[in-house]
Amino acid sequence: MLGVIGGSGIYNLPDLADVETVEPKTPYGTPSGPVRVGRIGETRIAFIPRHGPGHRFSPTNLPYRANIYALKELGVTHLLSISAVGSMKESLPPRSLVLPDQIIDRTVDRPRTFFDRGIVAHVGLADPYCALLRQQTARAAVAAGNHMNVGGTYICIEGPQFSTRAESNLYRSWGATVIGMTAMPEARLAREAELCYATLALVTDYDVWHETEEDVSVDVVLGHLRANSAAAAGLVRELARLGMPERSCHCGDALAGAIITDPAVMTAAERAEIAVLAGRHLERGDE
Repeated sequence: MLGVIGGSGIYNLPDLADVETVEPKTPYGTPSGPVRVGRIGETRIAFIPRHGPGHRFSPTNLPYRANIYALKELGVTHLLSISAVGSMKESLPPRSLVLPDQIIDRTVDRPRTFFDRGIVAHVGLADPYCALLRQQTARAAVAAGNHMNVGGTYICIEGPQFSTRAESNLYRSWGATVIGMTAMPEARLAREAELCYATLALVTDYDVWHETEEDVSVDVVLGHLRANSAAAAGLVRELARLGMPERSCHCGDALAGAIITDPAVMTAAERAEIAVLAGRHLERGDE
């Protein structure tokens, strides 16, 4: 099952058929908005608008844990996160599509794990994106007639303000490819939930480093978002047509050996809270 989280400007999937609206309740609160569950072709899809209907949540205040937990509970195995970003490269003008393979996390004020309530786990995050889902997404872009820039580093800042010019130039010196506000802790949580995860980054601006281009603003972003949303919808349609790749990666077993808490000290309530995420590991003693 494919999960899709729609970023700024993407609040629905126009091709979704046989839609059922679900309003999940999770141990981590309510998701950003109702989850629309349906299908495109033979692929089942669950869609959440990341910022909620009408764009009510800032990047810092997003219910990241509730969103990921709800999708996992609904049966999602692969998750495509669609995100509006700024470009840190001259070669990536607005309306470019990027599939990053790395992240630098500069966020400071967000819950970043499911395992902070009596049960501790340490998952690996060396490669935060699923290589197989990225490959399939790149194929879908080609099938949809879009050029996809494969690879690069997404630097995630806290926001909600855009960067200062000094920060923007610093991030460029680090080799960042795109800049956004939502990849973290989403990627961390997706790994803890054992989901195959990838980000489709839609370039809307050059941030503020570019000397001859207009500085990033909401007006600039919204103009390019309208064009990007059409490209994103076409890509999701083709991704659904291609189907999800086999899970021969390690994403689906990320919690194996990661839970360090002694089962003897886990309460029934603590076990129940993470059962959707890690129940099978607790049962077979992977902790």
